[in-house]
Amino acid sequence: MNNISILLAEDDNNLGLLLRNYLTAKNYETALFINGNLAFEAFPTGSFDLCILDIMMPEMDGIKLAREIRLLNPDIPIIFLTAKNQKEDIIDGFKSGADDYITKPFSMEELLYRIEAILRRTTSPAVNRKSESYSIGGYSFDTLKQMLAFNDQTIKLTTKESELLELLCRHGNEILERNFALKTIWIDDNYFNARSMDVYITRLRKYLKKDPSVKILNVHGRGYKLIS
Repeated sequence: MNNISILLAEDDNNLGLLLRNYLTAKNYETALFINGNLAFEAFPTGSFDLCILDIMMPEMDGIKLAREIRLLNPDIPIIFLTAKNQKEDIIDGFKSGADDYITKPFSMEELLYRIEAILRRTTSPAVNRKSESYSIGGYSFDTLKQMLAFNDQTIKLTTKESELLELLCRHGNEILERNFALKTIWIDDNYFNARSMDVYITRLRKYLKKDPSVKILNVHGRGYKLIS
């Protein structure tokens, strides 16, 4: 990946410098900020492609920072850095719109892998993507534009929301297997990614509630079914 700019918010100066220097050596332009406030002030002034946020930071923690960043840019990928004992924080992080997390201590190679995996999903040229449109009850869904429309109202979906809804549409009135969805969108079907998918299912249900004929059902032990 060339010309990728990363916002890194990490209050541990030694770790922050180590990460910045490593990512810079891997040709990722990386700006380091030692607290959430400084990172948030800098975000609108830079053309960032991805954010790496420590959860526990002074002044503004990573979860709040992610929510504020999402208001400015709902699509930018976000990776959380977290301690192993912060399970609830990780779930809150996914609710705030995070795409992935990595627990401390971690290897630089693992972080690089996660960055590259996210960027492959989110920066693929639109010309290589197949445009499809689905009717979901009274809704129309444009996969390429990531737009969900109902009457004269439209919602711009995030990349993961769009990918998950597209999978549900492809399996319309059939069961979308949980593990298949996790490995397709999140790559790994671990506990935290499974909880993250639950959060995204809840969001999609909220978006689709204007048409009572549209439902996303839980199929116990298997996955989800979109009916309309």
